[in-house]
Amino acid sequence: MKFSLALPAEAMSVPVIRRVLGDALRGLGVAEDCVDDILVAASEACTNVVRHSTTREYEVDGAIDDENCVLRVTDHGTGMGRRAPAGELAESGRGMDIMAALVDDLTLDAGPGGVSVALRKRLTWQDEALMRRLESELVHSAR
Repeated sequence: MKFSLALPAEAMSVPVIRRVLGDALRGLGVAEDCVDDILVAASEACTNVVRHSTTREYEVDGAIDDENCVLRVTDHGTGMGRRAPAGELAESGRGMDIMAALVDDLTLDAGPGGVSVALRKRLTWQDEALMRRLESELVHSAR
């Protein structure tokens, strides 16, 4: 499954991506704890764009297969500039650390074309997942 969304760089876009992504993952049968990790990481990436973007719109591209969920959140603005490290008691500034703790791979690319955050999470599945049933049907029909 692949999808691409163009969203306004406004706070209301974060729950929209959570809903679309969460429904897709749950519909395929991804385990709930895995869905939760992906949604928190995606929310952090989108919130960074909303808070720091120099553009009015950003993109979320996703690919889900039987092993991984890969998301790319891209802001085509001039970048976020430098950010100070979060202090122990800071209430913000920990988004990248949170994302890194929840996914298997995190890549940040910043350049003249904007800022892009790529997240990859290895998927775990519910026992009766749609992806597993489809996989089984394909193996059976190939015999």
